[in-house]
Amino acid sequence: MRLQALRGAITCTEDSKAEIDAKTARLVKELFARNELAHDDVVSIIFTTTPDLTTEFPARAARTALGLDGVALLGAQEQAVPHGTPHCIRVLVHCYSDRSRDELRHVFLEGATALRADLAGAD
Repeated sequence: MRLQALRGAITCTEDSKAEIDAKTARLVKELFARNELAHDDVVSIIFTTTPDLTTEFPARAARTALGLDGVALLGAQEQAVPHGTPHCIRVLVHCYSDRSRDELRHVFLEGATALRADLAGAD
C-alpha cells in the first residue's frame, strides 16, 4: 500500500444546500467506486469551492451523507478567476492504495469535465 492522491471536480446548477450536498456525495462516491476505496483507506480529503457557492460546506455534506466522521476533512475557497469554472466543487483525496499512479482514476463530472478533458472519460 502506498499513499496516493486522487483529484476530482463536479459543477452545481445552483447555490443551494441540497445541490451542494447531492453533488458532493456523487463526486466522492464516484471517486471511491472507481478506485475501490473503503473509508479506512482514506487519510484526508480537501474540498474547495468557487466563490459563488456559499450555502453549504462540501466537507459537512461528505461527513454527514457519507459517514466520513473519522476522516480529516477540510474546506477552502478557490480564487475568483475570470475564466474559472463557475459553481464548481473540487476535491483532493489522500488515500492508501495498491494501485500505481497510472492506475488511479480521477473523476471530473458534468461541467467540470472541461477542467481535465484528458481524465474525464477515465473509468
